[in-house]
Amino acid sequence: MIFIKLILAHLLGDFILQPNSWVADKENHKLKSKFLYLHILIHTILSLVFLWGLQLWWVAVLVGITHFMIDASKLIFQNVKTKKRWFFIDQLLHVSVIAEVSFYFQEFSFGFVQNQEFLKVIMAALFLTTPASIFIKTLLSSWTPAPDGPNTIQTESLSSAGKYIGILERLLVFTFIMVNHWEGVGFMVAAKSVFRFSDLAQAKQRKLTEYVLIGTLLSFGLAVLTGIIIK
Repeated sequence: MIFIKLILAHLLGDFILQPNSWVADKENHKLKSKFLYLHILIHTILSLVFLWGLQLWWVAVLVGITHFMIDASKLIFQNVKTKKRWFFIDQLLHVSVIAEVSFYFQEFSFGFVQNQEFLKVIMAALFLTTPASIFIKTLLSSWTPAPDGPNTIQTESLSSAGKYIGILERLLVFTFIMVNHWEGVGFMVAAKSVFRFSDLAQAKQRKLTEYVLIGTLLSFGLAVLTGIIIK
């Protein structure tokens, strides 16, 4: 299925294989950033690899060109206030291009595709890692509470621990759903509540508690919705 293969390439290229330093450099230097063109090259190569057919080289080139046009427009027109809006516009346009390419071929399967269900699961798992983290972070960006006051939680934390905890919990929830063990999802929610919300209760910060609660529900809800769609 061309759609699934190009979505896989997109998830890898736009999220997994694009460090935050590249994103910052592109936002600072816009079209002069060398990482913009390296990012486009990676997308084109990934598309060609996943399509696995030299006769479809033009599809990979088309994806690369349109990806550059969309990313360039985003870099030129976005500002601090519209950054969140442009993130979703950018992703919607990329998916729309992939959908149009798939529609052009009319049929979604080819002989060299061996296991469509496996590709769907891999696509969903990839989405629930860094892409889902960025989606949730973007949605919550307007509500991020400022840490102040004597009751602020002061604890030592591992670098990017929250990000990786979220990724692991979404993957575990997705796994539980795929193997039809919904009780595992309840266990995950209970475990997260015990370990996380005890600290928040001590801090006595309502805004921070609400922020964490919304983030947790979004994370679990996204994993559950993804599992249901794939099943």
